[in-house]
Amino acid sequence: MKTLVVVAHPNMEASRVNKAWLEELKKQGEYTIHEIYKAYPDENIDVAKEQALVEAHDRIIFQFPIFWYSAPALLKKWFDTVLQYGWAFGPEGDKTTGKQFGVAVSTYGTEESYQPTGFNRFTIEEILRPFEATAHFISATYLPHFTLNDVSNLTDERLAQSSADYVQHLKSVKPLANV
Repeated sequence: MKTLVVVAHPNMEASRVNKAWLEELKKQGEYTIHEIYKAYPDENIDVAKEQALVEAHDRIIFQFPIFWYSAPALLKKWFDTVLQYGWAFGPEGDKTTGKQFGVAVSTYGTEESYQPTGFNRFTIEEILRPFEATAHFISATYLPHFTLNDVSNLTDERLAQSSADYVQHLKSVKPLANV
């Protein structure tokens, strides 16, 4: 299964988690890694290039830090411009049918803060629901997410374990039932 990892971090050099995940993925040699902030510093997305990348892969993973309960701005723009009517949905819009879509996210908050009674009042699953809905809308299959919480209190050991766990997740993740 060919996997494309679309990495969306507006300041990768300052990122500890996404940078470590990216380095670990590169060691594997089996993933196509696409850093959209590096590819589009002017934020002018080449839609045809992006659509060709999606078409060439079976599984697309979106890797990013949670920003204001969502994705970084350029990833939102990516969804808005790449997943076009007539390509991803609508009449003859079948290019994403049967693809697998998933997310790998990092959060500043603790796991406990992402509970109905926690600081953020919503679970990660609830916050990621728009990505699940998008996958459903474009006839893709949504995969279980990968999450690392509490990144401000991360030890080097926990980061290394998370990087290994991320790779294992990508190798073994199966689609959610009833999605």
